[in-house]
Amino acid sequence: MWKETQLDALLRIGISAGKEILSVYNQSGDIDVTLKDDNSPLTEADRLAHQLIVAELQELTPDIPILSEESAETSVQQRMDWSQFWIVDPLDGTKEFIKRNGEFTVNIALITNGVPELGIVHVPVCGMNYLGQVGAGAWKVNPEGEFKEISAPRFSLGQSVVRVVASRSHRGELVDKLIAAMESELGPTEVVSMGSSLKICLLAEGKADIYPRLAPTSEWDTAAAHAVLIAAGGEIYDTSFKTLTYNQKESILNPHFIAIADPKFDWSSLLLPSLN
Repeated sequence: MWKETQLDALLRIGISAGKEILSVYNQSGDIDVTLKDDNSPLTEADRLAHQLIVAELQELTPDIPILSEESAETSVQQRMDWSQFWIVDPLDGTKEFIKRNGEFTVNIALITNGVPELGIVHVPVCGMNYLGQVGAGAWKVNPEGEFKEISAPRFSLGQSVVRVVASRSHRGELVDKLIAAMESELGPTEVVSMGSSLKICLLAEGKADIYPRLAPTSEWDTAAAHAVLIAAGGEIYDTSFKTLTYNQKESILNPHFIAIADPKFDWSSLLLPSLN
């Protein structure tokens, strides 16, 4: 039984984890970094945020398992038996954290039968929060705790510009090819580069139309922002335009995907020829 509303609990936990991260971020000198087995960076901030989030979620919902990027490895068989679970990236954008550019987040999502139904993306440096609950709505919550409802924008032929979000670190030739296809069929594009799951949140709050991600990500990188985007009226698809799902296969890696603010617009006809 929830001790508080699901959204209130996630907001509190995300903000608390952000404070743990900032305790490391605001220290003077270089940030100590170790490398994990896959050569991705790990910092004390990752560990502190992970410990806090796991402890809070275990107290909140002791019967719901937790999959965190920093957890001890869970067996595939055990994980695939879960119909509902929390998926956590305690510090999404560790490279951005190390650079101290502010573009990193805390990501927490509740997955039910493969679908992200509840999520928070918290931005520690500015204190902004993106919250979403499928069927209830999506909100941007400022550091003062004020809720503003957000919705993904509708897309129409002839609008002045197509707003494309691209990864700062992982753009690549195929993304450039898609952008060229959009410019050919739809007109001028405006490209915004940003780190971490904030890219998906830009679609949810109406500041972008499409985000093609044609480079590796893991499920914990996207789940929280995906929940916010669905709640705001958008969706994420793989490159065959099938809805992105979670914990439905042995690998925790996502396929390449395209996040869309307006699923009713026929993006597939436009983009599939460039993707295949």
